Amino acid sequence: MSSATHRTAEEIGRTATGPRPVPPLGEQRFAADLSHVDTELSNGLRVLAVRKATVPLVELRVWIPFAGTDVLHPATAEVLAETLLTGTARRDRIAVDTELALIGGDLGAGVDPERLILNGTTLASGLPTMLDVLGDVFTGASYADAEVARERERLIERIAVSRTQPRTIAREALQKQRYGDHPAVREVPRAEDVAVVEPEQVRALHTASVLPRGSVLVIVGDIDPETIIGDLEKALGGWASDATAARLPALPELSGGNVLLVPRSGAVQSQLRLSAQTVPRTHPRYAAVQMANLVFGGYFSSRLVENIREDKGYTYSAHSGFEFTDQNAVVNIDADTANDATAAALLETRYELGRLGMVPPTAEEVESVRQYAIGSLVTATSSQTGLAGQLTALAATGLGPEWLAEHPARLAEVTAEEVAQAALDYFAPKRFSGVVVGDAELLAPKLTALGDVTVGAPAE
Repeated sequence: MSSATHRTAEEIGRTATGPRPVPPLGEQRFAADLSHVDTELSNGLRVLAVRKATVPLVELRVWIPFAGTDVLHPATAEVLAETLLTGTARRDRIAVDTELALIGGDLGAGVDPERLILNGTTLASGLPTMLDVLGDVFTGASYADAEVARERERLIERIAVSRTQPRTIAREALQKQRYGDHPAVREVPRAEDVAVVEPEQVRALHTASVLPRGSVLVIVGDIDPETIIGDLEKALGGWASDATAARLPALPELSGGNVLLVPRSGAVQSQLRLSAQTVPRTHPRYAAVQMANLVFGGYFSSRLVENIREDKGYTYSAHSGFEFTDQNAVVNIDADTANDATAAALLETRYELGRLGMVPPTAEEVESVRQYAIGSLVTATSSQTGLAGQLTALAATGLGPEWLAEHPARLAEVTAEEVAQAALDYFAPKRFSGVVVGDAELLAPKLTALGDVTVGAPAE
């Protein structure tokens, strides 16, 4: 094509009468409309089974509340997650890996202060094998001495690296600032605690805490939701206990106010993390608050991104979003900045929070975020993996596929006035507290001059 006929992106996006309008969302078919079963097995395990036969695969998630108060619980839990799939009384590590490979399957485990979660994928034809392995793991995981020792050493190395990462340091500082000594704070165990974890402690934790009652299994894919329940009962019926999986104690409600500057000597970048209490998904105002968040900083065309990234270049990425823990919900603001832009970035972030309430979102902004929220929900649930992830997150608070099916209508009904009121009620600057992690010698003079910023102890 010659240069005379080449059109720029701007030219393509315009018509003779002005910018080419973004087409409205068409009618969408939501994955949650597909057939499903929401029931409980005889052992107390809640099951959400959804048919989504787009490909001959099955996605499986097991969500087990896994809170603990013992000082070594985070370390023992991490070792358990690393060694849960390394062998049982019937299968060693090689046998587990081989059987999963033969069915095109994969199974992994991870843990945090709230939950132990297993993620599995398999060809639909291999699901009986996957379920047999899963039942075997829950009832007979062996935690062999050699496997625990091997994974313990690997974990110590990973923790040592993780604790040098700025984002890990900032996350830990934010958690301590928000929740003090609450068990939810202990997301990354100390290496010295991991070093003293013994196999018998891991086995005892499995017996006491890897429990079906109070847990949830989500299974999505090329299945019959009605008949799969019998298969699950057969495969997992032996996993039983009278006890209930332990949930985290209620988190304290955030009151806003002070920002803590956490010294990190010699850092060339700063991590800005702010947080405020908000409403859970079950709240009648959640849809309006969700849309107010999108206007503020929840997607690329938001006010915060336009200000501190596009206009002023203070950061490469800025974002605000929700964090859900059990029945608690907060909204977080994240930005990483160069030292010389840190105070200005905090000032502009506070300014945008205030402007959101004082200069309400326009009708155009509201319609834009409405389409984004509905469209992104459709996209997020369009694949088996995405739908399984969404349902697992919802199941943690007792919700199910119905919430996904109904939420687009809730978003469609939100008015501009409701978004404006949500902005005023939930995004006022005084509601936000948080941390800045960086070189205090360089940052303190300007940050403390802004007000409501104090200097804390150095990051560990």
